[in-house]
Amino acid sequence: MTQQPAPAERPTLHVVGPDDAGEVLSPAPKNPGRIRTSWTAADIMAMEFTPPKWAVPGVLSEGCNLLCGPPKVGKSWMSLGLGLDVAMGGKAFGAIDVDPGPVLYLALEDTARRLQNRLGKVLAGRPAPAGLTLATECPPLPQGGDQAIAAWLDRNRDARMVIIDVFAKLRGNSAPGASAYDADYAAVGRAKRVADDYGVAFVLVHHVRKAGSDDFLTEVSGTNGLAGAADATLVLKRARNQGDGVLHVTGRDVDESEYALTFNADAGAWQMLDGPAEDHQIGDTRAAILRWLRQAPGSTPKTIAEGIGLKPDTVRQTCTRMLADGQLAAEPGGRYRVPGVTAVTGVTQPPVSCENGSDSPGQPELWP
Repeated sequence: MTQQPAPAERPTLHVVGPDDAGEVLSPAPKNPGRIRTSWTAADIMAMEFTPPKWAVPGVLSEGCNLLCGPPKVGKSWMSLGLGLDVAMGGKAFGAIDVDPGPVLYLALEDTARRLQNRLGKVLAGRPAPAGLTLATECPPLPQGGDQAIAAWLDRNRDARMVIIDVFAKLRGNSAPGASAYDADYAAVGRAKRVADDYGVAFVLVHHVRKAGSDDFLTEVSGTNGLAGAADATLVLKRARNQGDGVLHVTGRDVDESEYALTFNADAGAWQMLDGPAEDHQIGDTRAAILRWLRQAPGSTPKTIAEGIGLKPDTVRQTCTRMLADGQLAAEPGGRYRVPGVTAVTGVTQPPVSCENGSDSPGQPELWP
């Protein structure tokens, strides 16, 4: 009698749950290869498409998103917080309304105990959402990981996000003879295919290079193939031992933006700060001057000083330096504005209390 071969082992996700049981998932490809047709420009313009689905409006759209940053900068806290916010339908970063939906968080460097501790801190007494699935193990994407994730998405058709933390654990080995660029592009492309097929936002947590750069895209660890294959790249920067950070975002469907954030270590949460990110990357004096001039462009140093409560000499010297650094633009009469903000005539001056109209009784106006 002929002995039948043993069935091949099927890919699984190691899910953290009450019984810490693994799920056995179907190895069959869910979306076999298909020929893409071509269109005329007229055909394309006549088509109607549904708008892209946003996991976090303006920040994370459907498709493949790289979330990069140096070690211990807070990427995992951010990923867990976003997963909870989307699963619960709250406010991402404490400021952006998000629609609720199932989220898969592959915490591949964590244990169930660490996840419990972190969840307890972030939830702060709130009930844990059933819509957030946590897994600590998954096969590499080329060895069935993509099929395992696809099987979870098949069971959660209204899913909004999949987080892979970290991507290096799932990318798998490169094809023999492939260049570094081709290997990076193929690794992200495998995750992107699943994201595109299901219309879900994938977040691939990744590292940056040790050396900094003026262009945040060049800081992504690896070749340009990673960012080139991804639909969007997000780079989180935060000075060591500092709470404030900046999230740089660029991509195909998302406008290039910078978001000022602060990390609350007690709550394990990233919160969005008011105002442009640049205001939180410079000194307090310069930031105060910028905030004032955005509201009252065309102000003199004396007016600014009165408005922000600093000495006129300090403001005048700081404005001169900011003009040299390109942070301010000069207007006739010794007035300043933020580049790109139109100066207005008749800027409202602070109220004066003396009868001669100057800011000090018996003193002539010292500033133009």
